[in-house]
Amino acid sequence: MSNEDKKPKEVSIHIDKKEYKSPSPTTGAALYILGSIDATTYDLFLEVKGKGDDEPIENDTKEVDLKDGDHLYTAQKNLNPGA
Repeated sequence: MSNEDKKPKEVSIHIDKKEYKSPSPTTGAALYILGSIDATTYDLFLEVKGKGDDEPIENDTKEVDLKDGDHLYTAQKNLNPGA
């Protein structure tokens, strides 16, 4: 495999319904920066199509493979329903 084959491709994604361009693969930390997400207050999730839980994206250097059109969203870390 040549270096050209390993080069990340650019994909169009949405974070909280706002469109962004991102390399894929990327890292969780890069996605938090791209979406200007405050990691002390919010968690980031990748929507999973069909049945199953959405995938949490950690604010770290773990590789994240994105597909064109992927949707991600934030949620408060400390939700307290009914409080």
